[in-house]
Amino acid sequence: MTTTPPVLALPEASDELTARLSAGLEQVEQLIRERTRNEDEFITAANLHLANAGGKRFRPVLTMLVAELGDGINDDVVAAAAGVELTHLASLYHDDVMDEAELRRGAPSANALYDNSTAILVGDLLFGTASDIIADLGADAVKIQAQTFIRLCSGQIRDDRPCPEGQDPREYYRGVLADKTGVLVATAARYGAMYAGCSPEVVELATEYGERLGVAFQLADDLIDIASDSGETGKTPGTDLREGKRTLPVLNVLASTDPADAELQELLRSELKEPERLERALELLRVHPGLAEAREETIAVGRDAVAALDSLPDSDAKHALVALMEGVVHRVG
Repeated sequence: MTTTPPVLALPEASDELTARLSAGLEQVEQLIRERTRNEDEFITAANLHLANAGGKRFRPVLTMLVAELGDGINDDVVAAAAGVELTHLASLYHDDVMDEAELRRGAPSANALYDNSTAILVGDLLFGTASDIIADLGADAVKIQAQTFIRLCSGQIRDDRPCPEGQDPREYYRGVLADKTGVLVATAARYGAMYAGCSPEVVELATEYGERLGVAFQLADDLIDIASDSGETGKTPGTDLREGKRTLPVLNVLASTDPADAELQELLRSELKEPERLERALELLRVHPGLAEAREETIAVGRDAVAALDSLPDSDAKHALVALMEGVVHRVG
């Protein structure tokens, strides 16, 4: 038996708003289960494997929270939220194949449980299901879904490749984050405003807020991978380093011209499969100014996201959106 995940902790939300979000999330979960059900029991189980493994439902909650800036949660908002969450889940199936992951949300990844081919096909099936739900909302929603999918896949492709010669690696990485993570969060917010009857101006502000929220979320994840310990987050620190991913703190170090950084730069340019070398790289990174610079940038992106909401009148929903951003950027340190 599965249960609806609890709504993200939103300290600025009233009890009434939290109750509406909880009820909306229950509807989203129900719709996801209805639309992923297949006459083949194996396909149904594979479709729901990651959904059943948990997760915060960050994107559908955002869709419904932004809807509260307008007329509130309705059937179209619920459908949009479900479509966004299925798009996100589909991308995770593909990510795990690319990363050769063994675990996702504390459960075996689909590629580990089944095989790569099945995981890829189930991801494709979930993308199709998400698009089927979104199509019921009309041509504008379909166009947005297609454009989101194009950017999401482009960002993933670029993330898997080295920065092209002659480009600033940090600027390249920021662009990757905007496409790989920011765009789907932006679409989640955009749909919430669109289908709750918000004005075009509010839809634009919500979209801007969402994209910056998504980028800040990923930048904060980069910090967590380095600065946290496993007891804090349940995640193994240094995972990105072990996989050779050059996140913003790493790129800041590699851009340094200080001779004192030679040891750390050598470590970061090499494979860090040996625990001792990985531990040494983490030790040096945690006290390097490059990490502090990345943290400052994360906070700045969050500040810009909140600034996008400045022209909106005060409301329970606006305060909750500000608190959501604060929670994202201050998850560690």
